[in-house]
Amino acid sequence: MAILTVNNLYKNYGLIKALKGVSFSVPPGSVFGILGPNGSGKTTLLGIILDVLKASAGSYKLFDEEPTHLHRQQIGTLLETPNFYHYLNGVQNLKIAAAIKQRGAGDIDNVLEMVNLEQRKFSKFSTYSLGMKQRLAIASSLLGDPDVLVFDEPTNGLDPVGIAETRELIKKLSKSGKTIIMASHLLDEVEKVCTHVAILQKGTLITHGHVDEILVTDEVVETAATDMHQLYAILQQYPGSKKVYAHEQHIELSFTAGTASLEALNRYCFDNGVTLRHLRLRKKSLETKFFELTQTTK
Repeated sequence: MAILTVNNLYKNYGLIKALKGVSFSVPPGSVFGILGPNGSGKTTLLGIILDVLKASAGSYKLFDEEPTHLHRQQIGTLLETPNFYHYLNGVQNLKIAAAIKQRGAGDIDNVLEMVNLEQRKFSKFSTYSLGMKQRLAIASSLLGDPDVLVFDEPTNGLDPVGIAETRELIKKLSKSGKTIIMASHLLDEVEKVCTHVAILQKGTLITHGHVDEILVTDEVVETAATDMHQLYAILQQYPGSKKVYAHEQHIELSFTAGTASLEALNRYCFDNGVTLRHLRLRKKSLETKFFELTQTTK
């Protein structure tokens, strides 16, 4: 069973095409990241899933069924930080949230413990740090014990401590069995907490799948020799490399992670009459990988 199945979704705002035929599915138990720069369509996509917006075309299913309000009651959401009352404490604010949702009044102590706020539950909201405020917002989304959580930019605006706290909480919730769908423009965030990812760029789905497959970092080998033209010519024929790049000072070969062998490359060059004077292995950064993926969009 898929938690969410998106099928050829389109969303137009006049002449602006916010989503252009997006399709993917979210497996149960995953932390599914919807990754893309600002303006890529992430929030629009979440708005459609949560019935805040209507799609221009296409469809989606929740729990393999046509979505109803009963399905959405199984989803806890954090689209923006709720407007908690600054002069009330954590328990009082969650009582109000539970009353509005008409569920979860008996969960307050449990959710405060889950987000590690039990020691501060009687402190006024105004005394909370940024990270604590976000954790209280996540506690609110947990009222009613939903199976699925949907977060839009959950670490947005937080300081480094708050970011670390929120990321650890997301991992903890995942281990407890929740399926989490989160939108983010932060590559680092998706790589650290998500199991699956869909990458959007200007409303178009670039790629989707397991994080370890989509965001795998290539290995890059730098080489140089006295005769760079001869070196470039023989490296064009080197088996196993994905691409060969000629730079002013060196020539680079790109390999799938874990497949580059400096010893084999050095032997290959020597056997073909070229003695290397420079040979170095380095990882391609995730930022470079993300840039390459998003630049494929026309």
